[in-house]
Amino acid sequence: MYLLKDKVIVVTGGSSGIGKALVDACLACGAKVAVCARNYPKLQQLFSDNAHLLCIKADVSIETDCTHFINTVIDHWGKIDVLINNAGISMRALFNDTSLMVLKELMDVNFYGAVYCTKFALPHILKTKGVIVGVSSIAGFRGLPGRTGYSASKFALQGFLESLRTELLETGVNVMWVSPGFTASNIRNVARAANGTLQGETPLDEKKLMSAEQCASIIMKAIEKRKRTVVMTSQGKLIVLINKLFPGIADRLVFNHFVKEADSPLKKN
Repeated sequence: MYLLKDKVIVVTGGSSGIGKALVDACLACGAKVAVCARNYPKLQQLFSDNAHLLCIKADVSIETDCTHFINTVIDHWGKIDVLINNAGISMRALFNDTSLMVLKELMDVNFYGAVYCTKFALPHILKTKGVIVGVSSIAGFRGLPGRTGYSASKFALQGFLESLRTELLETGVNVMWVSPGFTASNIRNVARAANGTLQGETPLDEKKLMSAEQCASIIMKAIEKRKRTVVMTSQGKLIVLINKLFPGIADRLVFNHFVKEADSPLKKN
């Protein structure tokens, strides 16, 4: 068991949803937590003063912000034990209608944000034989219609982490990625539309979804057990299995699921 008490845990994208729940869960474990977000005033509103908490303004899509974030953690606490690459944005639009700038933004945040933070934190995590986590998605195993940029970024994230895990196999560092199913979080409310504007609403009934707190609890237990991957829901596990064994059937199942969404872009076809 990898005990998290007194560990230094770095969390990106902590101003809402799973990120905020992760910060709360880490503090409850007795860890020291450094959290970043683009919206620094919101971070300050969410978290009260705590000697075990360090809030830093950073946009993970900007390399220099990530350097500053990691360096500030080292200057403050002298080490990093766990890095949780959680920051992410989503989208909902047909590829044919989507601005290329939307796809670039998703790659910059979801993929390069994790790459930057991992690059700068890795020398310190090697010293502590710690853990690197990527918060991915079922969309990292199976491409989802209407979410081409999101799926591409999560496929890239998982490929990066799998390669890195293999490189670090004999170093004592554990690299893992977790794939929540649909979770009651803010990510869909701020998902990008075809032109890059905020979607502003979710097509899903949030009351029927896994809570951010439950998702964070699963992630924390996976870190403690130093797991390789975690697919969180039975629906997600089934889709991953069907896609692996019967990809043609998965195409139809996934299409039929998403075409039923409220205001589904697939209905335009």
